[in-house]
This record gives sequence, structure tokens and C-alpha cells, in this order.
Amino acid sequence: MADDTLLTIGELARLTGLTVKTIRFWSDEGLVPPAARTPAGYRLYGRAAALRVGLVRTLRDVGVDLATIRRVVDREVPLERVAAAHADALGTRVRAMRLHQAVLRAVASRGTVTDEEIALMNRLARLTDTERRRLINDFIDDTFADLDLGPGFLPMMRAAMPELPDDPSPEQVGAWVELAELVGDDGFRAAVRAAAVDQARAAAETAPGDAGRSRALAALLGERVAAARAAGIAPDSAASRPIVDELAAAYAGHAGRADGPEFRAWLLRRLTASSDHGYERYWRLLSVINGTPRPAGLADAADWLIAALSA
Repeated sequence: MADDTLLTIGELARLTGLTVKTIRFWSDEGLVPPAARTPAGYRLYGRAAALRVGLVRTLRDVGVDLATIRRVVDREVPLERVAAAHADALGTRVRAMRLHQAVLRAVASRGTVTDEEIALMNRLARLTDTERRRLINDFIDDTFADLDLGPGFLPMMRAAMPELPDDPSPEQVGAWVELAELVGDDGFRAAVRAAAVDQARAAAETAPGDAGRSRALAALLGERVAAARAAGIAPDSAASRPIVDELAAAYAGHAGRADGPEFRAWLLRRLTASSDHGYERYWRLLSVINGTPRPAGLADAADWLIAALSA
């Protein structure tokens, strides 16, 4: 077919794969004007109209409105400027769809959930970085700000903020939703506040420069309890006694006290007051959200020693 051959609207529709109705509408809107008309008034289109239809179709597929398309085809607005703007808009839509997908997968992994829980998950997942930071800062202020926990505690807490990526995994979405629910729970706030107060009191009783010894003591606790569990040693068994004796002696030495029934009663009270799984869960959830290494936790090890001392 020669380049100057005129096409009926039906022929143009078959050539482009669109309906006659769509091409007629675009033609009425001035997007694909006819090159001529038959004596009976029917529209005829040049071969270039197929290229124009293709451009209009592409722009409509990516969400460009008809008024903007008319300005593009009339060369009032550069196509590259329109393309760049809509590429950015599409990127935003893609991120939103991926977030929605992650929320749905997180919902599926939770099993049975109510409509209210799904709505809450969607709302929490769509919070901006600023809103997430405000939520965590409100928790920190309400829970710890009036306590004397040392100069480094509050900066340490504020430095660890949830940074949900633009394309989060279902695990990250689930972790963020759980963290948001956790920091809003009054029972959790009371528990971590009590644990922080006890730890601050213990720190005040510790001689300056003993931070390294405290870390070594924590490492010893973790190692000995992990070995005991690997060997199947229950905390209330006779086999646990040498481990308890070693750990109690280490804690007594760190505190500058003599090991014995009175000290072990004091140690049991201390461990019980300062052991809080919620606080440890807080840091583990943060590590999932931010994609950082999972922090080593000692709450489970402390539980084992508490059970052993109680026995």
C-alpha cells in the first residue's frame, strides 16, 4: 500500500488493533484528525495516522490525560517532558502497589484477621518516614524521657529508627506493624520502663570502667546457657548446679559481693526485674525492618538462670 493511500476508519482500526469507537472518539477530541472526508462525509486517514494512534494509545496506557496528549501531538509540550513526569508518577504507583502486595502477603502469613486489622496494617504500612519516626519518638519520650538513664541512653534509642524501604518484604511490613502495635501497648511501656529503671540502678552501682566486665559477664551467661541447652540440661536439674555456681560466682565478683544464699536471692530479684522479652523483641523487630543483623539477645538465657536460681 502506498504511503499516500487513505484509510477508512475501519481500516485504521484493523491496522492498529483498536475499536472504531475508540478511534472516532480520539478523532472527535482532535487527537487523530482525519486527512480528508469522502463525498458522503466519512473520515479518511493517512498512513501517518497509525503512528499517531500508537502514540496516543501509549500515552493513555500510562495514564496521561487527553488534554496533555493533545498538547503533545500538537507539539505544544515536548514529549520527553511528559514522559519524564509520568515515569515518576508510575514509579510512585509501582511502589504503592508493591507495598500493597507486601501488606497482603503479611496478612496471609498471619492467618485469620479481621477487617479492622487489615485496615490497621494498611494504615501503618503507609505512614511516611517522618510519621514513623514521630511514633517511635513519642514512645521514647513517654516511656523514658523523665528517667535518669545516663547520657547515652536516649540518643541510642533515637538513633535506631525504623526505615521501611520503598519495596518492603512481607516480613518487613509484618515487623513494622508489630512494632507499631508494641510501642502503643501500655503494658509493654510499663515493662520496659521498669526494666530500664532497674538496669540504670544496677549501672549506678557499678564502678566506672566496668562496662567491659559487664559485656564479658553477659557473654559468659549467653555461652553457658547455650551450652546447657545444647546438652539438654534443664535449669531445675542437678546437672545445672555447676553452671549456676559458676555464673553466680561471676555475678558476685562483678558486684563486689560474696556468693551465698543472700546474694543469690538478690541476684534472682535483679534478673527478674531487668529481664524483659518485650524490649528484646523491640530490637529484633527493628533489625528486621532495617535489614540489619539480628542483635544477640539474653532474655532467654536470663530466663534459664532465673529458673535455675528459683529451683
